[in-house]
Amino acid sequence: MNYLYKDENSIYYEVSYSNDNSLLLSLDSTKVLFTDARYIEEAKNEAINCDVVEAERSLVDTLVEILKSEKVKEVIFDPNEWTVADFDSLKNKIEISFVSKPNFSKEKRMVKTDKEVEFISTAARYGKASFQRFKDYLSVKGIGKKESELNYKLRNIIQQKGSLELSFHPIVAFNENTSKPHATSSDKRLSNGDLILVDAGVKYKRYCSDRTETFMFQQTKFSYAKMTPKVQKIYDIVQKAHDETVAKAKIGMKASEIDKIARDIITEAGYGKNFMHSTGHGVGLDIHEFPNISERSDVVIEENMVFTIEPAIYIPNFMGTRIENMVVMKNDGAKVL
Repeated sequence: MNYLYKDENSIYYEVSYSNDNSLLLSLDSTKVLFTDARYIEEAKNEAINCDVVEAERSLVDTLVEILKSEKVKEVIFDPNEWTVADFDSLKNKIEISFVSKPNFSKEKRMVKTDKEVEFISTAARYGKASFQRFKDYLSVKGIGKKESELNYKLRNIIQQKGSLELSFHPIVAFNENTSKPHATSSDKRLSNGDLILVDAGVKYKRYCSDRTETFMFQQTKFSYAKMTPKVQKIYDIVQKAHDETVAKAKIGMKASEIDKIARDIITEAGYGKNFMHSTGHGVGLDIHEFPNISERSDVVIEENMVFTIEPAIYIPNFMGTRIENMVVMKNDGAKVL
């Protein structure tokens, strides 16, 4: 079978190199990476198990030349990787069969190699350490800082003066802003006794981590015990949903069965309508990969799948609590990274 890749991470997975202007054609006997003159030296030095071809005109024109010279009759592509304009430009230049197969690369990447698990585990360790440094900073200098200012500080902590990258733009939210799953940091200033939700991740060797903590702020320490009774109740429900889901997740279960563990606990506590997203998602080169740990997913869990467990309760205009960790599936269950 012949496959065409356009997404940067999909290409990187195949040949250990990609950039923002490349295509990869995978034929039965070889792989061909197309890029332009700006990247050709880098591509030839870093890409593995492929031929590297410089596009003297457009990538699509050079690709078409190879498709014709190799007498390719059919190629599989992922429509999610292409704009309508780009794909129309390609198919109008050559009369072959383009077979649409959405997410074929993400499906291929769902089960991680041991080396990928190692990279993701390292990213998770850096992420956890970054959270602790951020909390240390808050305990000394957090009072009076805006959400937006603390978001900026968190980004600086994670990136460690350029040695690491962000998995995604972090979330730092206080009090009622925590009720928004993807809250935008505001000008609200931090005070003693505020509830804080922090969601952030680190990239290590291009592999992502993802972590969320929710906690009460105090000037010199962090304390879960100081929550008000209602906030503590909600936090404890989410913590139970998280812990039981991690403890009960097993290889051979469907993703929807794992989702159901967390969702049932939250629903039975009376907050089902306040948990409006899936229990988790795969993590790898992309921050959101397969498997989706959702009510609708029939994916069967296999060894070395990596995904988040992130149950939550959001009460509009009051508060939200989310607890998120990544796990890797092993024969004896889920291991928190």
